[in-house]
Amino acid sequence: MPNSKKNPATDTLLGKSPENSSVNMSEIVLPSDTNALGTIFGGKIMNWIDIAGAIAAGKHSRRVVVTASIDALHFLAPVKVGHVVHIRARVNFTSRTSMEVGVRVDAENLITGETTHTATAYATFVALDDYGRPTPTPPILPGTTDEKRRFEAAKKRRESRIQLAEVLKEHFQS
Repeated sequence: MPNSKKNPATDTLLGKSPENSSVNMSEIVLPSDTNALGTIFGGKIMNWIDIAGAIAAGKHSRRVVVTASIDALHFLAPVKVGHVVHIRARVNFTSRTSMEVGVRVDAENLITGETTHTATAYATFVALDDYGRPTPTPPILPGTTDEKRRFEAAKKRRESRIQLAEVLKEHFQS
């Protein structure tokens, strides 16, 4: 694994703090990003979520990553043309080759200074080796109370995703 640091004594990947994967992006909402009501297309926000999540997962794993799923995406408030969208992402949980990234989206009205929480999502990314195959990713080492809470919640979401994947697999094999 040329891109991953290992503990030479145990030959295991060294863990990392969620803070190491932290990403902050900002984008301005242009007229071409909006619908007839002057509010942003949901797909545009989804695109930015995917980009920020991939950057966070890549920072954590130091690997090329691919999106495995985006779930629990909730649009909480509209975002209008001219607003600045702030996207924050960080890894909450890791399993052997995958990582859950939590993403928060806020919109800022530059004229009034008002900031509104507009969307939240959880995305799963898989780290790939040099041949495009899933490869181990470093464990996440939550330190703060908030990081530990996010880790435990992400573990439960992972269990739900695994169950859903099994149901879908059965359904589509029929």
